[in-house]
Amino acid sequence: MHRNYLRTLAALLLAACSTPLLAQDRAGLRYDWKSVAIVGGGFVSGLAFHPREPGLMLARTDMGGAYRRDRIPGPWQPLLDELSLAEVNLMGVESLALDPNDPDALFLACGTYSSAASPNGALLRSFDRGRSWQRTPLPFKLGANEGGRGNGERLALDPHDGRVLYLGTRHDGLWRSRDRGASFQRMDSFPESAWRRHASDGPPPAWGGSDGRGTVVFVLIDPRSGRPGQASQTLYVGVSAVGRPSLWRSDDGGASWAPVSGTPLQHRPMRAALAADGMLYLAMASEPGPHRMKSGSVWALDTATGRWADISPEAPTEARPFGYATVAVDPRQPRRLLASTAGRAGGDELFLSSDGGGRWQSLFAGGARLDAREAPYVADTHLHWLYDVRINPANPDHAIFTTGYGGWETFDLGAAERGQPTHWQVMSRGIEETVALALHSPTRGVPLVTALGDYSGFVHADLDRPAPGNPKPPFFGNTHDVTGAELAPEVLLRIGHPRAGGKHLGYSLDGGSTWQEPARVPDPAASDGALAVSADGRAWVWTPKGGLPHVSHDRGDSWTVVRGLPPGTRVVADRVHPRRFHAMDLYGDRRYTSEDAALSFSSRPLALPDGPVQRPAAAVHNQSRRGDERGGQDRLYATPGREGELYLAAFHGLYRAADGAPFVRLPGVSEIHAFGFGRAAPGQDTPALYLVGTVQGRYGLFRSTDAAASWQRINDNAHQWGLILHISGDPKVFGRVYVGTHGRGVLYGDPVR
Repeated sequence: MHRNYLRTLAALLLAACSTPLLAQDRAGLRYDWKSVAIVGGGFVSGLAFHPREPGLMLARTDMGGAYRRDRIPGPWQPLLDELSLAEVNLMGVESLALDPNDPDALFLACGTYSSAASPNGALLRSFDRGRSWQRTPLPFKLGANEGGRGNGERLALDPHDGRVLYLGTRHDGLWRSRDRGASFQRMDSFPESAWRRHASDGPPPAWGGSDGRGTVVFVLIDPRSGRPGQASQTLYVGVSAVGRPSLWRSDDGGASWAPVSGTPLQHRPMRAALAADGMLYLAMASEPGPHRMKSGSVWALDTATGRWADISPEAPTEARPFGYATVAVDPRQPRRLLASTAGRAGGDELFLSSDGGGRWQSLFAGGARLDAREAPYVADTHLHWLYDVRINPANPDHAIFTTGYGGWETFDLGAAERGQPTHWQVMSRGIEETVALALHSPTRGVPLVTALGDYSGFVHADLDRPAPGNPKPPFFGNTHDVTGAELAPEVLLRIGHPRAGGKHLGYSLDGGSTWQEPARVPDPAASDGALAVSADGRAWVWTPKGGLPHVSHDRGDSWTVVRGLPPGTRVVADRVHPRRFHAMDLYGDRRYTSEDAALSFSSRPLALPDGPVQRPAAAVHNQSRRGDERGGQDRLYATPGREGELYLAAFHGLYRAADGAPFVRLPGVSEIHAFGFGRAAPGQDTPALYLVGTVQGRYGLFRSTDAAASWQRINDNAHQWGLILHISGDPKVFGRVYVGTHGRGVLYGDPVR
């Protein structure tokens, strides 16, 4: 997924979350959980068809878990929603494998980051198609969201002996299991000089993880070298290296290795495919990807003769640099190939050959028709990150490729060979891999408006169907915040980073049906920060990240610096009084109030009952997508329907203050990761509270209908989604709650009645 992480802090998060949580559920409310339909949204980094069971597929993502498909066409089912906050590092899937002789057996090599502060990876093994998992702790780290994450597959299962698996790593060489993944041992026979980082790879990244250079990127097993019950003897291993041997071969089951003679040295291996006739096809590029690269090539190796041939469909140029991400072989027709470019300006290309790479035809330039109705937003996103391409072994007309936002598939691939255009449709239904940066459920109108990393966000009129497109103008690449007016819900504001010029602020006066830009913004360079809108929608406050808060009373025609607040102070609008705003400085022990529609604020001590809060040495808990923003913790919230009433959701506990009175600490809550309000329960006059954190020593998602006097857990161990950044109830529907995750999209839940 193309996210600009501060990986060091993200790794600190993973280390901080390494303490196991309780595994046994206590009694709680039963909720029915569904994904808010966005469809895709993140990098699907690998795919696999089961070779013998038509319709069965497996997909991996860089930070949003894995998915299974049971029929084609058909939706994908999430497989790792059970992963808890303590196990969030396993949400990134480095590699996958299927057992061709057992369709129930699935294998996932999991680990999102490989920096020193990150936990080790794990192999997840399932023998019931992902309904339950056995876990093998690994003595090394994996990096599913690091450089080269579209390479692979690093995990390979021997088709003749399902007990044998091989796993290539980023920092620790080649490993093998002889007991179906229950344990792994390093293959010391594979030369350390082959996989140890060289000076030619450059220095490792400063944040301590992997940039994909010098890592083992794929393992290929030649099934012709074994027979049922006898493990294959011929293996190929690719290493992401330039200027030194990068393709290695063993003919004795890994007892000894030698570099493959004549392997091109000017580019590094990305992915490879071994055809049934013994031809090995290799996609290469100057960089591991998935970001821009300078050059690349596609090669064919006749494994019987050792002869290499450059079969690149198109040569990169200095004016148009690109690499090649992958090459795929039709399992039924070993000379029928697909190859995809990587980082090609104007959009990547997919090439088809019917003669082993002698001649190629461009599918997209050849008039391919792309139908985006299943996820309309992708029509605004160019084709990119085609790092895995597959042809269905059960249907040669069915091909599928991944992208940075999901993927596409066709059911008429053969049309290209007849000189006709191919037709493609979004394949990602059921895959949800966005990062939620803010959630807003208006008091009237649509159920939900989302702010998402990498996207312009969405106005969700129907939670079960994708929105008709991104809101624009402006068209954002990241949307950092979204909010609206309590008493005038047709007024909505969002801030973000525009893709192609334009303002960093967009607003709607009709509940999200149409959007426009203001005449000006406080800081033309600022795209981040936080928003607040007065209850009547007339006063807008924008605090640019680290900057002074500004207020506009004329829909952005002019902005004024707010008096009385230090830089970076997040402002909250009172939900009843249209001229009242609130703010706080948790670590500075100050509380602020405005009575003049945010033109100025007065201050007094925050004076929490248990004393001032000390600034943490490192903000490692509940880090969001870039590692420097916290979701719903350490924030002030104004209570709906209660003038002047505030909740303070600190990481270490929950506080409430009514109409200017001092804050009191509410019992039972010892940790908060996200907080929000929803519609009051029937017969209650206080809004429902929703919380992600620890209550009475138990981590989970909780609801209170009695102003925090008591709490009930609303999720179970099958629905945890790793790291959760935001939670919000719906003010229109009692019990409905929205959950924004770090890579598993946005979920909504309704109580089971």
